[in-house]
Amino acid sequence: MSGQLAAAVGRAFAVDGPLAQHEPDFIPRPQQDCLAARIAQALDGREALVAEAGTGVGKTFAYLVPLLLSGRRALVSTATKSLQDQLFLRDLPRLARALKVPLRLALLKGRASYLCRHRLQQAHSQGQLPDRHAVRALHRVATWAQGTRTGDLAEIEGLDDRSPVIPLVTSTRDNCLGAECPEHRACHVMQARREAMGADLVVVNHHLFFADLALRDSGVAELLPTVDAVVFDEAHQLVEAGVQFLGTVLATGQALDLGRDLLAQGLQHARGLQPWHDLQAAIERAARELRLAGAGPVREVRALLKLAWDERAEALQSPLRALAAAADAAAQALGAVAETAPDLPKLEQRARALAALALRFAEPAAPDQVRWIDLTPQQARLVESPLDIRDMLTQQRQSAPKAWIFTSATLGDDESLSWFSSSTGLEDAARLRVGSPFDYPAHARAWVPRRFPLPNAAGHPAAVGALAARCAVALRGRTFVLTTTLRVLPLVAQAIAEAATAQGSTLQVLVQGSEPRRALLQRFGDGRGSVLVGSQSFWEGIDMPGDALQCVLIDKLPFPPPNDPLVQARVRQLRAQGRNPFEDYFVAEAAVSLKQGAGRLIRTESDRGLLVLCDPRLRQMGYGRRLLAALPPMALLDEEAQALDWLAELAAAH
Repeated sequence: MSGQLAAAVGRAFAVDGPLAQHEPDFIPRPQQDCLAARIAQALDGREALVAEAGTGVGKTFAYLVPLLLSGRRALVSTATKSLQDQLFLRDLPRLARALKVPLRLALLKGRASYLCRHRLQQAHSQGQLPDRHAVRALHRVATWAQGTRTGDLAEIEGLDDRSPVIPLVTSTRDNCLGAECPEHRACHVMQARREAMGADLVVVNHHLFFADLALRDSGVAELLPTVDAVVFDEAHQLVEAGVQFLGTVLATGQALDLGRDLLAQGLQHARGLQPWHDLQAAIERAARELRLAGAGPVREVRALLKLAWDERAEALQSPLRALAAAADAAAQALGAVAETAPDLPKLEQRARALAALALRFAEPAAPDQVRWIDLTPQQARLVESPLDIRDMLTQQRQSAPKAWIFTSATLGDDESLSWFSSSTGLEDAARLRVGSPFDYPAHARAWVPRRFPLPNAAGHPAAVGALAARCAVALRGRTFVLTTTLRVLPLVAQAIAEAATAQGSTLQVLVQGSEPRRALLQRFGDGRGSVLVGSQSFWEGIDMPGDALQCVLIDKLPFPPPNDPLVQARVRQLRAQGRNPFEDYFVAEAAVSLKQGAGRLIRTESDRGLLVLCDPRLRQMGYGRRLLAALPPMALLDEEAQALDWLAELAAAH
């Protein structure tokens, strides 16, 4: 096939090719041609390829077209479920039609994405719902369940991911009855797996990929040996997803779920035979004590907090052993009545597994593992995981010859893309860097204020807000402010509002968390003089093309937080290897994050804008040159007057 695939890919992307004929927005780009040709070569030779493609290259089509034309069986993994849906519902069907390629396509998500008909029936009969909103949500699910083919809960418009109904109507690896389930033949999870095993191309997400390799629960582990090619899009998120989902987790929510199911099933199938209320109360009490011990002095939790294990290990001992004892008592009680109903032996297994997990976390971690605590408003998660995904990925690559493609807009700030390749064991892979086709020198400017408070100064958030207001007033809105922490969001937002009022402006300040992300972006995109202040979840995956967004301010350099337990473990690892943690880790991480944030500004060939970096260390410190060099080649401004003149020019053209 050598050469034939490359020629077919070249024809597909030609000026008069099928993409130009079927895609109204298609523009031939040499960078896209280069990337697609190199991916075709990797597919032909079953190579590993790490490819960075700048904003606007069109990397999605650049890997999908060679995949479709190759006829090879493939697995495509992307960062989020929404990107999965975009590939499955929009991009792949469009391309298959344009290229006239027959395609059996499948979408595979984790269990928690699919309706479990058996648990839906149980939720109806047991009626243990927290409030009337949950009752309404359950009714919506039940109505939709009558007509759905896939059972994918994403089909239900407006169903909140955090709804308490979702755990009640989906299965977990622990509570699935398998072949003994009365709804086994109609099971949506099993149907999705069957379709995946029979498909030419299967779309998954990174979390599912790693979780399944660890637990062998969703079909990816069975699917992987049967494909000829694996593509990871948004590959810059791969290591973080791997570390999170390859690990072992004990969650207080997991214990509370067991207690709830224990009480419901015990009363339904074996009422009066065991003290079900007392057994559930003991599990619930231990779970709540575990969360309190994990949180320590932290009382109010608004978002995910990562806490160091060593600081809490001693306090966790007693609640962990209490949870193990409570789970063991539940297992013994269930074992005594296991023959009463098929749900009860499964519950017994869950209780024994929870007891073993609690005892495992009561013992010290293995030397090659790192532990930490994820604290959320709902629960505490104790996590034990490898520090990187090198060993796992190397093992998978060696198990069977196939093409492995890793692509993203940001994979490092050097030619060897070492930020990504060293943490994934891909030093031996082929590398490709393809720059953006956009004319950054003509269309974009960057400015680092010279006289500005340092990021650790008390007045820094207020100074960022005041500067953002001056920029946004000049531009009549259309400004993003990206912060590195949630803590400063309200401070910056308040400073913007006060400074705008002082200038006689009626700027609308939209703040992350005040309403759902999609709603905020819709309100911002209407162009009515808005400033949006957001933290980590707004740094990437936001596509606001045209003149809806023309100014992005970043409050400070996005260095990893030094008190994060994972960061501390990586620093220890690098020091043990004789490497410099600051240069090799902190600066490299900041460069990649900075590229992601800056990438919100220019999204099409005609976009124009200003990037403001409110951190004077970029001008004062030696590493500043490296970080500025990692950005797209924007013209660098010296003074605020130049920046405001540029914004006035953009406003005049609006």
